[in-house]
Amino acid sequence: MADEVSKIYSDIAELLNIARAKAYHTVNSIMVETYWKIGQRIVEEEQGGSSRAEYGTKLIENLSKYLTDTFGKGFSEANLQNM
Repeated sequence: MADEVSKIYSDIAELLNIARAKAYHTVNSIMVETYWKIGQRIVEEEQGGSSRAEYGTKLIENLSKYLTDTFGKGFSEANLQNM
């Protein structure tokens, strides 16, 4: 009987571990896609259809402040440039 209970516990723990791994993978994939789209949007705005960006628009600086105020850490100018 104790072996059956132990097996049930380990089976349930395994199900939870698999679900957590799938959730982590899914969320990670969505975040990578989102960051790519953010970067694409920044480039489109900075370049305005030109082949090169104009400097001095402060888009990244101001966007960093806005996103940090709205969502918290993780949206430094460096992170936005990496996107």
